[in-house]
Amino acid sequence: MAERSTAAVDGSAADRSDAADTTGAADTEDPTGAAETPAAEAPAAAAPDSGAADAAETDSSDARPAAGDTAAAEPPAANAPAAEPPAPAEPPRAGVPVADMHSGHKLADRYRLEECVTRLDGFSSWRAVDEKLRRAVGVHVLAAGHDHAEAVLDAARAAALIGDPRFVQVLDAVEEDNVVYVVHEWLPDATELSTLLAGGAPMEPHEAYELVTQVSQALAAAHRKDLAHLRLTPSAVLRTGSGQWRIRGLSVHAALHGTEADDPQRTDTEAVGALLYAALTGRWPYEGDAYGLAGLPKHVGLIAPEKVRAGVHRGLSELAMRALAAGSPAAAAHPRPCTTPAELSAACAELPRIRPPEQQYPRSAPYQQTTYQQGYAQSGGRPGGPATRPAAAVPPPAPPTLPGRTGKAVKWCVSVLLIVALALGSWQLADALINHDGSSGDTGNSAAQPGGGGGSGSGREGGKPVEIESARDFDPYGTGSESPSSVPAAFDSDPSSYWETKWYTSAVFGNLKEGVGLVLDLGEPKRVGSVKVSLIGDSKLTAMATPQDTASMPTDLAGFEEFDAADGTNLTLKPTKPVVTQYVLLWLTEIPPSNEGNFRGKISDIQIRS
Repeated sequence: MAERSTAAVDGSAADRSDAADTTGAADTEDPTGAAETPAAEAPAAAAPDSGAADAAETDSSDARPAAGDTAAAEPPAANAPAAEPPAPAEPPRAGVPVADMHSGHKLADRYRLEECVTRLDGFSSWRAVDEKLRRAVGVHVLAAGHDHAEAVLDAARAAALIGDPRFVQVLDAVEEDNVVYVVHEWLPDATELSTLLAGGAPMEPHEAYELVTQVSQALAAAHRKDLAHLRLTPSAVLRTGSGQWRIRGLSVHAALHGTEADDPQRTDTEAVGALLYAALTGRWPYEGDAYGLAGLPKHVGLIAPEKVRAGVHRGLSELAMRALAAGSPAAAAHPRPCTTPAELSAACAELPRIRPPEQQYPRSAPYQQTTYQQGYAQSGGRPGGPATRPAAAVPPPAPPTLPGRTGKAVKWCVSVLLIVALALGSWQLADALINHDGSSGDTGNSAAQPGGGGGSGSGREGGKPVEIESARDFDPYGTGSESPSSVPAAFDSDPSSYWETKWYTSAVFGNLKEGVGLVLDLGEPKRVGSVKVSLIGDSKLTAMATPQDTASMPTDLAGFEEFDAADGTNLTLKPTKPVVTQYVLLWLTEIPPSNEGNFRGKISDIQIRS
């Protein structure tokens, strides 16, 4: 017969007599959240004969003699009819443990059982090793004839599909060789909530807030998929080394024990409220001790956490009472009860932010003087008493500060001077860096340096900007034209626009030609001291110019004379001495790869200075 209980009912059962119920006494020892029934008190549960188990559950008013009575022990009369042959034994049923399970036993030639964590109610829980993946796992094992075997398989398979990282994941659920086993994650760095609350010490408000927030959000996600826990106890909630909260046994723990509930959402919500109450006060919110925590005094009823312990966060105290609305008339009278995990999660989000406690750094140990500093001779030195060292000179006291208005005026003057000095130094440093990069004269004539263009070894660019009247693409070894429509983009002072060549299969124009380029028309012969070119991708570029007396734009390379060459993306090409010319040729001899899987040359900006 299925067991009907909730997490709160498990906790409140601790004040019952030992003869009536032993569930709350050993709950902390069972990772499934259940209590282990002593073997001496449950012989009927381990009997293989189902008829004997049924007989143990009959009412005490039954007048049938027990097996040990005298009447039952008398031999049959001589004329008594022959006894009927015994009925064939039934297969194992609920409460029968898997007797052949031991440390070292393997399931599916893969899961090696290492340590039995608990054994009760016809099933056992183990820490095991997955030899295939070489990791620790947890395993629940029960006989295939167990009354709850089918429900456990269904619950494990449903829980495995949720995929929420806040739950301990179910890894496998198998029935084979008359054995049912469920494999789940094993978190070696996690600590049970019951361990964290041992001793009755409450949690910090921020840690309690994280507990109720993460657990309520996880259960809300589970209930949206029609999954419930129903046995949410302090031993079923774990905190990992990174501070995250994990829940184990979703649906599986309830199936193992046959736990049911008329309102699963309210049951889980009340269980979360009990966990929050225990985290805030260090006490279980029901009469009687449970899970290693002292219960509330008898005949007092459920009172708010802030009345149990001083310093409890008021918002969290009210939240616990709203979640426990079904557990006590005092809480049930709350004007805003939370009856589902989703409502509890929304209530957590409405709370003002709770800051984590400031990290406490340990104080450093006081400075210890060495033996030498204390004035004694070191080993290997003069034996004897203290060394004759002169007394340390006491530094003279600092001169007094200037009093009154004079001192304030001096401080202000010094501060202003320091600020001005820092500003001037920063400006000079920025100006030097800009000039070193060759961009000091890009925006005007005020930064032009004397001395003209200079040679290629000059660190700064001088001269005035030279305007480019027009330009055209130059392809003497091809069709005569190379993307003419995008030529103006090469000198429009917009770095985002560019002129590009046609595509080629290699960096050297597919071995079809020596190169392509742009011819810049300055309108009339002008002095050229430097040509600054910005390219997209590393390219090889040669700068050429026509003689001063050239009347028209040349149509082949023979009409130009080379004055500088370089490779890279941001190039400054300078003649050994400034030249006077009307036509400047930028000749590409090697182009970079493009995003299209071919090779293209791209020029995004051109600036000429005299």
